[in-house]
Amino acid sequence: MQDVMPLSIGIDIGGTNLRAARVSGTGEILKRVSEKSAPDPELVLGRIADMVRLLDTPDVKAIGVGVPGRVDARRGAVLSGGYVNLASVALAQRLEDMTGKPVIIDNDCNMALAAEMALGAGRGQDNIVMFTIGTGIGGAVAQGRRITRGSATAGQLGHITVDVDGEVCACGRRGCVETTSSGTALGRHIARAGLGADISVDQLFARDAAGDIQARGILDAWARPLRAAIDTAVAVLDPDMVLLGGGLGRAAHTALGRAPALAPWYQCPVKPAQLGDDAGVIGAGLQALAMEPGTGPLPRLAQSGHARRAVLVNGIPASGKSTVSRGIADRMGWPLLALDTIKNPFLEVLGGGDREFNRTLGRASYQAIWSAVGEAPAGSTFVIDAWFGFQPREVLEDYLRKAGVEQTVEIWCHAPGEVLAERYGARLDQRPAGHPGAAYIPELIELAKRAEPLRRGPLFDVDTTKPIDFDAITAWLRAVMAARLDVPG
Repeated sequence: MQDVMPLSIGIDIGGTNLRAARVSGTGEILKRVSEKSAPDPELVLGRIADMVRLLDTPDVKAIGVGVPGRVDARRGAVLSGGYVNLASVALAQRLEDMTGKPVIIDNDCNMALAAEMALGAGRGQDNIVMFTIGTGIGGAVAQGRRITRGSATAGQLGHITVDVDGEVCACGRRGCVETTSSGTALGRHIARAGLGADISVDQLFARDAAGDIQARGILDAWARPLRAAIDTAVAVLDPDMVLLGGGLGRAAHTALGRAPALAPWYQCPVKPAQLGDDAGVIGAGLQALAMEPGTGPLPRLAQSGHARRAVLVNGIPASGKSTVSRGIADRMGWPLLALDTIKNPFLEVLGGGDREFNRTLGRASYQAIWSAVGEAPAGSTFVIDAWFGFQPREVLEDYLRKAGVEQTVEIWCHAPGEVLAERYGARLDQRPAGHPGAAYIPELIELAKRAEPLRRGPLFDVDTTKPIDFDAITAWLRAVMAARLDVPG
């Protein structure tokens, strides 16, 4: 029997519209739905959930979401947004919880550029700068067919300054090109000229062609700052081409005909994107399928191939995380570093100590884990067994940064407090002197009531009172890890 080609759902969140589609492995849109966007993040999430329910089938293996604003794709976190600000919503996690399927999120323009490189105007080009012109202006950069990220969110081309005394931008600065050359800005230019709000950009072009000076002035005010931003991007990045996408990408390309490059050094072909409003959903769908092993090479939304990765097996004492960690390490072939593995030999040699000494040794062992990770070869993946809640979150973030860990996923191990108490008590005589004794058990029961996972990137929940499904865990790990690997496009 012939295998059924896996499908995905691609979602494009815009300032005006929410678009979603069921997408094939070749980028074909099989079914599409849309909703109006909204500034309320919870309302947007609800509408996305409704669209996913309309599109989901057993053949859908993963979901990709393009999000406006600053997105840290490695962590799966939305950092900021404009009209639709989803920074307060754990978007990927909540969609995964709703659907039971892996979710990848990235900046919406990055998704559109991935589609254009795979199927559109960017085919065959290695170095591309893309502006998406819509409610705002998005940006994406590919170098060597790799999305450029910097520390997290490079490519915010809509925030190139073109007028230091200009309009205040949503980012807090003045005169970003988004304030002069977006669809919203075009509406302001039209209003200031005293024309009706119902006039379209095509009508402006028609009036301009007929010699209407007022229409020409509006188009110049819209296009010239965009040309300055393009020239700046060309000067900095020296791309093979500049693409203009989004709902107004073709119109912006036409308007630039009256705003040539400002200096001969900064000449670069500027072309309209080919996939139009479909680029975002196609790119998101393709990137979601890139998480599935065996779906073929795609221009992935790649991070540095020199990055290290960590599987954070998290849970309070006696939660079963050691069993889960060993099972993952054995099946995946990744080295395992456990807090107790480092700490216990010191307790044995030093002869134990009080609880404060144990805590101090635990902090030192925690630091030693990340020092070892940082000394490992580039591209290494580690399984880390620890209760990560025993140290402040900012301590972990600092260690991850210093160790060069660019991707983490989390396995959250848990059980009711009474079960943990029974487990902890049963092995009191197996632990080196220096570990907390039976007096710790009431505290452990209370800790179980309030302990929470880190929710740093993709999360897999393991109830350790049930048989552990290592096949499901390893399949999930392969899917979420593959989405962020540096694989040639």
